Amino acid sequence: MSDDKEQRGPQDASRVAMGEDYEARYWTERFGVSRNRLEEAVGAVGNGADAIEAYLSGERTA
Repeated sequence: MSDDKEQRGPQDASRVAMGEDYEARYWTERFGVSRNRLEEAVGAVGNGADAIEAYLSGERTA
C-alpha cells in the first residue's frame, strides 16, 4: 500500500473526517461541494456519510 496521501480515499468510508486534507478533498469531490459547505453539513448532521449525503441532497432538491 502506498504512503502517498494524495492518492487515498477515506480511512472509514462511513464517516466524513475533515482532519486530513486528502480526506476532505475526497469528500468534497464525492459530494460536489466546497470544503466550507461540507464543514457546515458536518456541523448540522454530524460526520456520518449517509446523513451528510441526505442533507446535501435534500438541500439541492428544495
